[in-house]
Parts: sequence; structure tokens; C-alpha cells
Amino acid sequence: MAKKKKPNPHFGSSFDSFLEDDGILEEATAREQPKVLAYQLAAEMKTQEVSKSEMARRMKTSRTQINKLLDPESKSFRMDTAQKAAAALGRNLLVALD
Repeated sequence: MAKKKKPNPHFGSSFDSFLEDDGILEEATAREQPKVLAYQLAAEMKTQEVSKSEMARRMKTSRTQINKLLDPESKSFRMDTAQKAAAALGRNLLVALD
């Protein structure tokens, strides 16, 4: 007689549900949001063909600061800088409570 498999409690659930069950959803989300934003800014710069030097000029900052802003591993994320970067690209930064 074959053993009946125990159903996987996470089968069909979302990755967010998995993280929430482990109690780390909030921490993981907070850590990943700046990385996603850095990727989105870099992608928009590429789409608009805006160089890092041009971005620095538009934001009235240094290219070093732009490198930090676009570095997904940077620990120095600031909302005001992200807003300024979005504006420099003619975009809006949207932040919402869900």
C-alpha cells in the first residue's frame, strides 16, 4: 500500500504569503523596495537615454551620488533623493499604504 503524501501547506500560495507565514514579509519588503526603485530609475534613464552625468546635472548633484542611488545594494536610500530623481526624469514617485 502506497503512503499518502502530506499536502504542501504552501502549494498554491503566493511568495508574500510564505514570507508572511515566516514573519519576515515586512522586513523583506522594506529591504527590496529600494532595489526595485534603483532598477526602475536605471531602466527609465536607459529608455530616455539619460547618462549618469546628465542625471547628476539635472539633480544638481555629483555622479558619485547617482552611482549610489542606482546601486541596488546601497544602504543609503533616501525618499527625498528618489523623488528628486523621478522628477529629473519627468516622472512621479508614488508611495502608498496598502
